Amino acid sequence: MNDLLAAQTHAVDNRAEIDTSRVCGCFCCMATFEPQEIVAWSGLDAADFDDPQALETSGTALCPRCGSESVIGDASGYTIDGRFLGRMNEAWFQKTIIRPPAAKPVK
Repeated sequence: MNDLLAAQTHAVDNRAEIDTSRVCGCFCCMATFEPQEIVAWSGLDAADFDDPQALETSGTALCPRCGSESVIGDASGYTIDGRFLGRMNEAWFQKTIIRPPAAKPVK
């Protein structure tokens, strides 16, 4: 799997990983911040609204700067710096192809 595709999987349902990170970054606005700055999470299932444990253990981090669901923490194993966030931004928000398209059948 392409390393950028693999990295993107750490931006979804990432609360546990964010909670163990020392630094986080957003590959939409390319800001870096401490995980404690994250105050909003998406992805909580409606059935879990009354479950306090679900509120504390699940969800996808929203960037405290731009609100995007494009947050990744260093507990993912990736170095959260400008170079990495720039590569991710280019791949996900600038429409750069990160893998070749499938060959078209010959007619």
